[in-house]
Amino acid sequence: MPRAAEPGEEPDGSAGEKNGENGENGEDREAAEAGNAVDAPESGGDGEDEAPAADAPADASAGDEKPDSGDGGTVHLRVSGEESGAKAKADSGDRGTTQLRARAEEPNAKPDAKGEDTDTDAATDDEPAPRVDQPTSVLRLPPGDTAGDTAEDAPPEGDTKADDGSDDGSDEDTKEPDREPDREPDKESDDEPAPRVDQPTSVLRLPPGDTAGDTAGDTAGDALPEKRSAGPADPRVAPPPPPLEPPAPSPESTAVPLRPADPPRPTAAPDEEPRDPLALLAALTNKPAPPPTPLRTLLRRVKIWTPLVVLLLIVIAVAQWFRPLPEPSLELTAAPTFTFDGEAPSVPWPAEGQAALEVEGLGSFGSSGEQEPVPIASVAKVMTAYVILQEHPMGEDEDGAAIPVDQLAEDEAGLADTDNESTVLVEAGSTITQREALQAIMIPSANNVARLLARWDSDSQEAFVEKMNAAAADLGMDDTTYTDPSGLDETTVSTAEDQVLLAKAAMDDPVFRQIARMPSYEDSQGNVHGNWNGLVPVNGVVGIKTGTSTAAGGNLMFAAHQQVGDDTRLIVGAVLDQGPDPRDNSILVQALTMGDQLIRFAQGQLTAETVIGEGEVVGHVDDGLGGRTPVVVTEEVRAVGWAGLEVSLRLNAPEDGVPGSADAGAEVGTLTVGDGPDGVTVPLALGEPLGEPGLGDRLLRIL
Repeated sequence: MPRAAEPGEEPDGSAGEKNGENGENGEDREAAEAGNAVDAPESGGDGEDEAPAADAPADASAGDEKPDSGDGGTVHLRVSGEESGAKAKADSGDRGTTQLRARAEEPNAKPDAKGEDTDTDAATDDEPAPRVDQPTSVLRLPPGDTAGDTAEDAPPEGDTKADDGSDDGSDEDTKEPDREPDREPDKESDDEPAPRVDQPTSVLRLPPGDTAGDTAGDTAGDALPEKRSAGPADPRVAPPPPPLEPPAPSPESTAVPLRPADPPRPTAAPDEEPRDPLALLAALTNKPAPPPTPLRTLLRRVKIWTPLVVLLLIVIAVAQWFRPLPEPSLELTAAPTFTFDGEAPSVPWPAEGQAALEVEGLGSFGSSGEQEPVPIASVAKVMTAYVILQEHPMGEDEDGAAIPVDQLAEDEAGLADTDNESTVLVEAGSTITQREALQAIMIPSANNVARLLARWDSDSQEAFVEKMNAAAADLGMDDTTYTDPSGLDETTVSTAEDQVLLAKAAMDDPVFRQIARMPSYEDSQGNVHGNWNGLVPVNGVVGIKTGTSTAAGGNLMFAAHQQVGDDTRLIVGAVLDQGPDPRDNSILVQALTMGDQLIRFAQGQLTAETVIGEGEVVGHVDDGLGGRTPVVVTEEVRAVGWAGLEVSLRLNAPEDGVPGSADAGAEVGTLTVGDGPDGVTVPLALGEPLGEPGLGDRLLRIL
């Protein structure tokens, strides 16, 4: 049935003809007519959009042909946030889409006389505003309202073109305006359709009586203040209801997110101090950092430093475990000295000159007189024999090297008659053994043979004298000077204490001891020579050497043995610068007398006492890490001394070192009582099993 023309619509259906030229589907002709009515005023006036009011009712009638079967028609509206003057291009191959624009104007605003919009804020084609996409709303219309009402209130968009197909009321094929910056905003292009951009869709259900046009107009008007053409007020359109959704986003927003936006991540300003790590972690995880308290600060430091401390302890433990163990050592726990009972005895020292008396390995009785260097005469030959044996050692059953006799040695043999020197006869061109030469200088005190040995050893007497002084320095004889090998020179001087040092060193050589204790010997020519020391071998005297001269007086270096229990002790001493004997006016007899007196005194003072009993703990083995294993003596320790004498005790480790582990009773060293090599020595044994350090000792050691 033909319908009557709405007010403002031409009776002959010219509007439908216009729509039919651009549409392919006849069912959407009236909808296309509404779209053409918006796009028609492209060439009017100064470029502003114009929309004749007469076409608005025609658009409203188009909605009557497609009523909603339910509670009202549903119209899909896409609200664009573009400013006035933005162009929307429709794809020529897709269905027509009606894009509505709303602005915040009165619905019944009137255009001016020229059909131009009086809005002073409308955008021109020359200055297009930036587009802002808005969410698309799906409005459900009540029965009786039409899509045309919605289209009537929607503002015409000057550059919007309908596609060749008819509009079916959906926004599935809605095209997004062309965004290429080099394309003019007002220029239409059918060859280059704009890419479509889908927008989020919201469904609004309107109360009965409202139209999609009213809703779209109000929504678009609230969203974007764009320019639209004013038309006559539709009496059927009811006032817009209150908005059912929050106000549309501002033009600066490009899209409404489908889910809440993530909170902004905190960033530090360039000049801001670095934030606390825990506070930053809390900000990144959307959890506020707890307020700082002393307890939280302490716990945080514990959490941070505990792994580091544990790692450090592990490294230290590994290093301590593989660290080499220290060498075990013997430590003395008994008293380091032992003093014999009684008061120290009074020594019968010579009335003149100087003297010194000592028991080797035990200690000294002291000395008498001022220990100043004095001439020592033939006592100097002890150093000559000592140097020869050091330079040319020989065994106890050996004769040593063959020494050629030069003419000077033969000639000096005659000095015995002219200068009253002590000499022996030797023939030039012959040889004498090293043993015979040593016997000649020690027993009859031959000066010519002493000088012969010096030339044989060092090619000159001066070079040999240098060796004599070097040996004296090594022995600590600080007050001794040698100027000749025989001691005839008055410049060869020494002290009694220095000569005791030399006596102990010389008596350590077995060949020297053999020769010094001989009362006489027979040379290679068959001549027998007696020892000037008349004390040998009486009363245990075993040497050593006499020396007399007008400048030196009577001198004697002596040595004697004393048996104390199972121990034999060596007594050594020296008497220097003795005057003539009152009985026979002999300086040698006086020296021998004083020497014999000192020997007998020392022999009478020596006694033995028990220092440590068998099995007594005297020390321990120290493993270097705090472990100590006790050590005991395996037999009774008896020391030889005299009243008031103080002797020392010391522990001696084996040559290959103290073992790291051993069973109880194993020998681990010796105990020595007394000084020097002649001290009393007994074995030491472990009182308990000796084991290596444990795990705790290894890990907790410091050094």
